[in-house]
Amino acid sequence: PVLASAHESGCIRLWSIQGNLMKELLPFSQDPSGPLTVLCTDISTKLLLAGSKEGYVFCWNIASFLEDSQNKKKQVKEKLCWRAHSTEVVDLFHEEEKNVVVTASIDGSVRIWHAENGYYFGYFGQSRKFELSDTSRLILPPDVNNFTAIIKEESKPMEKKVEYPLMLDKDK
Repeated sequence: PVLASAHESGCIRLWSIQGNLMKELLPFSQDPSGPLTVLCTDISTKLLLAGSKEGYVFCWNIASFLEDSQNKKKQVKEKLCWRAHSTEVVDLFHEEEKNVVVTASIDGSVRIWHAENGYYFGYFGQSRKFELSDTSRLILPPDVNNFTAIIKEESKPMEKKVEYPLMLDKDK
């Protein structure tokens, strides 16, 4: 078993049940993601999803890490990042059978997204039916200006790199 915790700094920490830090992850985004507000996994625990105060949704592939979490070489790969809302994401879940992610924001909107590429299907309360099989046309919610989904499955995983720019020089 692994416990995941989301933090105001925007990182996710994966802990053993003994309380040992196993991995620290930072979301990738061209824009600042802000503090993370919600976490969830799919039923099979292959994906870890997070929502942020700035309205982003992040998706990591954690299956290989969980198979052998003691192996330090096993990586957690960020799979996808997209802007889901213009305000804070307060809840989200992944529906495996339909392959969708449902997000809720403090603005009261509940939206449906394609889990593989972040395409927007619509919102609860709209007049038309959801077309979950049509991912060919790109539509956006009215408050999201541009399509910012970034698929990162093939790229290197993001690891937290700590820099210490201020150093004490005793000679000076």
